[in-house]
Amino acid sequence: MKYEVFVCGGAGCVSSGCQAVQSALMDALGSFGLSDQVAVRSTGCIGSCHLGPALIVQPDGVLYVKLAPEDIARIVDEHLKQGRVVENLCYLDRDQNKFVPQQGEIDFFKRQMRLVTAHCGTMAFDSLEAYVAVDGYQAAAKALTAMKPTDVVDEMKRSGLRGRGGGGFPVGRKWEAGASQVADQKYLVCNADEGDPGAFMDRSLLEGDPHAIIEGMLIGGYAIGATKGFVYVRAEYPLAVERLTTALAQARSVGLLGGNIFNSGFEFDIEIRIGAGAFVCGEETALMASVEGHRGEPRQKPPFPFESGIFGKPTIINNVETLANIPLILLRGGAWFATIGTEKSTGTKVFALAGDIHNTGIVEVPMGTTLGEIVFDIAGGIPRGKHFKAAQTGGPSGGCLTTEHLNTPIDYDSLTHLGTIMGSGGLIVMDEDKCMVDVARFFMDFVRDESCGKCVPCRIGTKRMLEVLERLSTGKGKSGDIALLEELASTVKETSICGLGQTAGNPVLSTLRNFREEYEEHINHHKCRAGVCSDLFISPCQNACPAGVNVPGYIALIASGRPRDAYYLVRKDNPFPAICGRVCTHPCESKCRRAQMDDPVAICDLKRYAADYVFANDEPHMDLVFPKKEASVGIVGAGPSGLTAGYYLARLGYGVTVYESLPVAGGLLASGIPEYRLPKEVLAKEIRMIEQVGVKIELNCEVGRDVKFEDLRRDHKAVYVATGTQFPNLVNLPGEDKAGVYHGLTFLKDVNLGRDVEVGHKVVVIGGGSTAFDAARTAKRLGAESVTVLYRRMMEDMPADPREISEAQEEGIVIRPLVAPLEFVGNGSVTGVKCMRMKLGGFDASGRRKPAPSPDSEFVVEADMVIPAVSQHSDLPFIDPADVKTTRWGTLETDPESMMTSLPGVFAGGDVVRGPDVAIQAIADGKVVARIIDRYLGGTGKLNTGEEIEIPRPSMDKDVGEHERFTMRFLDPASRTHNFDEVAIGFHKLNAIAEAMRCLRCDAR
Repeated sequence: MKYEVFVCGGAGCVSSGCQAVQSALMDALGSFGLSDQVAVRSTGCIGSCHLGPALIVQPDGVLYVKLAPEDIARIVDEHLKQGRVVENLCYLDRDQNKFVPQQGEIDFFKRQMRLVTAHCGTMAFDSLEAYVAVDGYQAAAKALTAMKPTDVVDEMKRSGLRGRGGGGFPVGRKWEAGASQVADQKYLVCNADEGDPGAFMDRSLLEGDPHAIIEGMLIGGYAIGATKGFVYVRAEYPLAVERLTTALAQARSVGLLGGNIFNSGFEFDIEIRIGAGAFVCGEETALMASVEGHRGEPRQKPPFPFESGIFGKPTIINNVETLANIPLILLRGGAWFATIGTEKSTGTKVFALAGDIHNTGIVEVPMGTTLGEIVFDIAGGIPRGKHFKAAQTGGPSGGCLTTEHLNTPIDYDSLTHLGTIMGSGGLIVMDEDKCMVDVARFFMDFVRDESCGKCVPCRIGTKRMLEVLERLSTGKGKSGDIALLEELASTVKETSICGLGQTAGNPVLSTLRNFREEYEEHINHHKCRAGVCSDLFISPCQNACPAGVNVPGYIALIASGRPRDAYYLVRKDNPFPAICGRVCTHPCESKCRRAQMDDPVAICDLKRYAADYVFANDEPHMDLVFPKKEASVGIVGAGPSGLTAGYYLARLGYGVTVYESLPVAGGLLASGIPEYRLPKEVLAKEIRMIEQVGVKIELNCEVGRDVKFEDLRRDHKAVYVATGTQFPNLVNLPGEDKAGVYHGLTFLKDVNLGRDVEVGHKVVVIGGGSTAFDAARTAKRLGAESVTVLYRRMMEDMPADPREISEAQEEGIVIRPLVAPLEFVGNGSVTGVKCMRMKLGGFDASGRRKPAPSPDSEFVVEADMVIPAVSQHSDLPFIDPADVKTTRWGTLETDPESMMTSLPGVFAGGDVVRGPDVAIQAIADGKVVARIIDRYLGGTGKLNTGEEIEIPRPSMDKDVGEHERFTMRFLDPASRTHNFDEVAIGFHKLNAIAEAMRCLRCDAR
């Protein structure tokens, strides 16, 4: 045969239509006259479930993916007949944006070590001859004809193989215990129950290489002296049962099962026992009861199964993957096997990857491979630009690993140390949109359903834990619930009969240990940060907005042709719709459910459209203000947080005075953001609207110089410090004091305040945030011939908004990622930046890869102006450091609930507490502190947000078709780089209404 074509016959590919593909292949081979030149085989699961239906052409090693029957004729004609690979039907590498035909060059495959799964994809699963051709049953022949049972046990002990079913008990020791028992009958059981949600490793091995399991059982039976074996498999695996039944019949037909195997005098046979799918039957004593024909319930140990198991006889139980390793170890030696993996966890491990990853399926890696390598290098990372949050190992009996554990080697001891288990190998990856309270609730619901009910702690304790978790997820949590969960989980763990009950509380304890703050938010603030627990919010986008803006409400108003009402609906929760419509980082869009179909709704741009409409029409509007109160509030800093607090407090009737050291209000909105992103008149107009409700702003008034802080505390009943982080951090590199080094915040402030600023011809900017890109684009507009941005990580790690980065590139700004500055060179004035290239290493606590220096990679980037823009800090000269608590970063320390500093009546929020953050978070802090100050001064804490605005009811039309975002207008790059005209022109009315109509109205109940 010229070619062999292996069609993936795993359950995933079967469900996606591989049989139709194989039928089309047979027809096409006949049509092109190639039936006698190409052999077609059905093979086991190749692992890449995300690529099915798939086929492999050998000996070329070419993998075709995501096939439909109509694709097959091209493959037969062009590849099998003409020898030309059909590249556009091969795997598309997203990072390189090119097709990769060779299976061995695809990251998903080349980063694996396929030992147990080696035959899946290279051999027909239903052919005994094919298995024998790859040394099948050679290990069994060696054991039965050339080794004593004790020799086999010793080889297992030398290999260090540990059970792959979850507990990780050494196989050699288990077999030794079984062999030591004297009985007229012993049993070997293959546990193929595999009840963990998201686990399908054993199923794939049974379907793809059943003879390897039979051979492993044959060797195990010989080692312990058993003559009978059982494969316990769940009824939900009909394909595995069918293929294993065929393989057993084949083995019996040639004497590989039955009596006098290999003329050794040893007899052994295997029987399939089908279980009803009860999760508890994965526990060995419950499994044995089910094999015996009884209800699957566990019993107390001792006696242990190796002493008294099935029908009271000594019984050894191993899982599918464990048994699949046995032939390899006997053929290549235990010492060889022990060189793979780690010292205490040898060999490879097969994982079933599921959840929020690009590449789902079956993978096999050496023990000790890190979690980060599995999730990002093999599984391809998290889709849709989301961030990794956690990975659940060990199924319902396991626990979660977080970003802090991405460098953790996956082996038995490392996982046990972290409070989780390996389990059988299910690995469920979760992104930022997963609520850990809901995850715990999901697994607890599963465990409660699967509890056999035999023992009280598991039967009732799991139900009580589920009730608490459901209470939390519906906003009815109460103080003491966390302690109650911990007590219940610990009690059930300590008092249950079997492993299911003893590990039932693990998901609760694990999520509490790693995500306790999420539980506290559900109880104390009725907030689900992931936007999952829908009883706690209007919609996911509203929940994601730090200010709590009713996003679906104002979008519905725009769709109904009511942009004015939309603007004032936003202002109920955020006094800066026009500003945020331009500079907000729009976390709302990251939670937009429309993104699961096509693109998220342009929430931020639509807010800007509503504001532009109101400003253009200049229709009068009067904010509702309560009668004047006697108490007054002083606010230090006229940035977004201070002005927001002042706005809401003034509407409640308080006298509010804001003290600002700059000649203009707005804080960094005025001094740190260029006009091409935020025009001065837009900022000024929304600040005037704040002044109209009674907020008094004192400009050029620096607290500590023009007015004493002590006087503020005396003159006002409460003081809110919202000075932000106005000062640039140094990069602390040699030469930073040279002429031509101009720090980003200072540079932008000088430009925005109209001071004389000279830029160089060759400008280098250091950093990857908004300040860095604002500085780079500003330098370009001021006449710089070339502008280069240096960043020590990858571009996708840049904190700046992707639109900013894209617009900068359109304007000719060069971005050089994985470059770290070492020194500013030059004699007196800077002439360049000495740099070093970086390479990506392990992961940091945020889940990003850590850059590491590349040896001997230093070079110099020419520059006559360097703008470092790496971070910023606050300075509080008006407060005596002895009077107030600060953090090690120099920010003010406040009570997390009351936002009060250690000074009575002095509150703080925004960047001066959080460190450098975004405008919408500062606005949200100002809104929260207004409530807090009102309560502090004797009020109810309920804000005056004005009259209610009627929102259109959601349409019941269920015909929601896919449609990408409608375009917004922008200035052409060539016409905008020499001026500060606003780059984004905004939506046309028709496009705005059409874009608003894309909203799915997730607020509908």
